[in-house]
Amino acid sequence: MLGDDTIRTALRTSWHLPPDGCTRLTGGMTSVTFMVTVGSDRYVAKVVPTALQSQFEAGLSMAEALSRVNIDAGSPVRTVDGSLTTPLVGGALGLLRFVGGRPLDACDQLDQQWWGDRLGAAHRKLAGFTHPGTPRWHWVRPDAEHLDLEPWLRPAVGSAVAELTRLQVTDRLSVGALHGDPAAEAFLLDPATGRIGIIDWGSCVTGPHVYDLASAVMYAGGIHRAAALIEAYSAAGPVPRGEIEAALPTLLRFRWAVQADYFAQRITTRDTTGIADPAENIKGLHDARDALRTG
Repeated sequence: MLGDDTIRTALRTSWHLPPDGCTRLTGGMTSVTFMVTVGSDRYVAKVVPTALQSQFEAGLSMAEALSRVNIDAGSPVRTVDGSLTTPLVGGALGLLRFVGGRPLDACDQLDQQWWGDRLGAAHRKLAGFTHPGTPRWHWVRPDAEHLDLEPWLRPAVGSAVAELTRLQVTDRLSVGALHGDPAAEAFLLDPATGRIGIIDWGSCVTGPHVYDLASAVMYAGGIHRAAALIEAYSAAGPVPRGEIEAALPTLLRFRWAVQADYFAQRITTRDTTGIADPAENIKGLHDARDALRTG
């Protein structure tokens, strides 16, 4: 298991920072994180598998770009040689500036307004952003072996992908740099300043802006529960209202297919990163099943 001694050594070597504290944090389904203190300063040290390093560095670059335009995004502290990450055995370590505040409440109407506003603003500010490590959207393959896990899985995922394909033939969707997984807890409100930061850029991707909005709507409980979020995004973001209305239902259904694909792969590979009980993977899969059946 990755220990704090390894992190402390890397911080001294690659960043010339002698940490006073280094505590492992819980959660994180694709990474291992530590809270780091150096004097009065706080940081987050994040380790991802080597296979995810390019995407991780793309997300760090997005956070860095947003920080330059006054959006708190957990920007990276570059190493002494100017790199975004440093290698560890089997992975890559990045050091991020800590963003304080409370997570937004997905069910609160005012929080939904802030959520949609910040996501829309981030999409506008990232216009023209490019990085070679940013994955191209999308990655769901209806012929993937792990979709044999349960009988409903392949037909449901295949149907959602086919529906998305038809949409892309008939509609021109606006695209750009995306957060990739803009859950409410990735948006942090600082009560003292009123500023809202956006963290956790490790799932970044280039794709339709409405995919990010669909992700947020999924976490808010669906279109009928996310009116404030959608309205705020429409006012602040780069996507015309007509495109949102036309594309959101299909992108939301596809987003649930992404969930189904993700959890099926985790179950098949017995991946329990970030969870205490493997049953959480099964619950995630079946939540996606239920949403795809009712959507």
